[in-house]
Amino acid sequence: MSLVTIKVSGNSKPNEQFVVKAGAFKIGIGENQTKPELNAPCPVEYILAGFAGCLNIVGGLVAKELNIEIKSIQIELSGVLDVDKYLGTPTLERAGFQTIEITVTPISDAPREVLKKWISIVESRCPVYDNLFNHTPILLNLVHELQPEVV
Repeated sequence: MSLVTIKVSGNSKPNEQFVVKAGAFKIGIGENQTKPELNAPCPVEYILAGFAGCLNIVGGLVAKELNIEIKSIQIELSGVLDVDKYLGTPTLERAGFQTIEITVTPISDAPREVLKKWISIVESRCPVYDNLFNHTPILLNLVHELQPEVV
């Protein structure tokens, strides 16, 4: 077993962009009504974007292992959300995606059967696919820091 811990952290203040630091990168998240120049994708769009990126990376690794030449790959994802829970409207529905549909279009001279094997292996090895498909324990910790009163 080769475990790796991936960490990100984010911070925001009222009327500012929520920014997540991931390694050497800063990622803006969400819309900003008062400063439109700070607009960025919403969190669920980042989930789909990360999913597409992960499929791309794993797809390249698996293609190399299977000696498949993939000239290019197009990956499209769409997710269906019921936003009632998110907006606080009483509902029995989940807050997350109801479904996610993925269309992978590789440009390759490889036979269809080889590409079917390739995508099956990609599916089984993609960490984001695994996290969205299977239950992953999540520990949510709240730390409450009080601000000192100014007298």
